[in-house]
Amino acid sequence: MTSHMHRDLASLKKAILGMGSKVEDSLRAATKALVQHRADLARIVIADDTEIDLMELELDDDCLKILALHQPVAGDLRFVTASMKIVNDLERIGDLASNIAQRVLDLEGYPPLDEPLRFEEMTTTTRGMLRDALNALIRADAQLARDVLVRDDIVDDIHRHHFDLLEARMKEDPMSVETATLLISASRNLERVADLATNIGEDVVFMVEAVVLRHHAALKERKSAVDPDG
Repeated sequence: MTSHMHRDLASLKKAILGMGSKVEDSLRAATKALVQHRADLARIVIADDTEIDLMELELDDDCLKILALHQPVAGDLRFVTASMKIVNDLERIGDLASNIAQRVLDLEGYPPLDEPLRFEEMTTTTRGMLRDALNALIRADAQLARDVLVRDDIVDDIHRHHFDLLEARMKEDPMSVETATLLISASRNLERVADLATNIGEDVVFMVEAVVLRHHAALKERKSAVDPDG
């Protein structure tokens, strides 16, 4: 690796972590706004989304310049290509945090529902997944990245719980439809954040081990269908 490429790769990694920190802050504020009904925090999240969008554009440019100028191979190439996907996923998480914040504002004026929703657990799990996915990137830690993937099922289960509970409430109480619909939307956005944190974890595994987990899962399912005892 040339000294110029080493410098550019180090700069890219530092910039991605800066973007990741900004997205983490945005998600933290959005989820706090949701759990604590904080419209002031929600407005800050929405205002900050443009900055995250600009970060994505700059980092995409940086990745393309590295590919064009240095033509990296092997692990360095995997790092750059994984970085392009991670940056896109981070931008989308920023958008979802903004969506959650908007739901908080939309819920203003509606009476709260007394359903046993699990937003506190859901937000804690989702934020932890994003934090660990980024830490796995910093450390090039494939095992930590795999740990992120396992927790996606927890968030999926909570979202199903929310959907079933709120759908039943809407059927029983037509006056609750607007509030329940907004809460389902917030839950769905959180579930999508967990999916994107999972994507980042998969990209880290690819970067470190050159293993594409999504393809492996598909192949395993196909093999099980053909040979259940295999």
